[in-house]
Amino acid sequence: MTIKLYCFGESGNAYKAALALELSGLDWNAIKVDFFGGESRTPEYRAEINSMGEVPVMVDGDIRLTQSGVIQDYVAEKSGKFGGKDAQERREILRWVLWDNHKLSSVIGPTRFLMHFLPEDKRPQEVITFNQGRLKAAYAVLNDHLEGRDWIVGNGITNADLSCCGYLYYPEHFGFERADWPHIDAWLTRLSDTPGWKHPYDLMPGSPADRK
Repeated sequence: MTIKLYCFGESGNAYKAALALELSGLDWNAIKVDFFGGESRTPEYRAEINSMGEVPVMVDGDIRLTQSGVIQDYVAEKSGKFGGKDAQERREILRWVLWDNHKLSSVIGPTRFLMHFLPEDKRPQEVITFNQGRLKAAYAVLNDHLEGRDWIVGNGITNADLSCCGYLYYPEHFGFERADWPHIDAWLTRLSDTPGWKHPYDLMPGSPADRK
């Protein structure tokens, strides 16, 4: 049975789930959610797809999961990939997934939205500047950790990598310059060189170009 992933191309959190599915080799299909048209905020979406009004949502038969980290964990369990080789690695992967959700993606997502998806006269520069300061501290943590390592945990791609990379391939500028963080840059290159990797706008339906 084909796994369904409700998503849209601009969502870094959806990209985490989509990339895990794509690299796992599992059979899956992307279903576009018209986020910018308000679909995820409708009563119908909340009643039938996700009561939280968010993406990603994964449906595999009778199983329905929300939140990218939970979906990634399911993909790891079903495919036998990305979940770590033992309990110690699994805990370390979880540590980085939670760190990303709290310190990295949760700040990049709103910052990118404020800078690119709001009208220019409504962009709160003080908030953007504050968030960019927080992000510099997060980039430094990740960059330092990756010094001398190919991957965040262990000797291969895990959900730690697939979570932390979620927003870092997007072309919209939000204050992240790969050249400023050489270990992150090298890691992102290794990941994008992996057979089967796809850019978020190639992997999921929807991009800013659709709304121009």
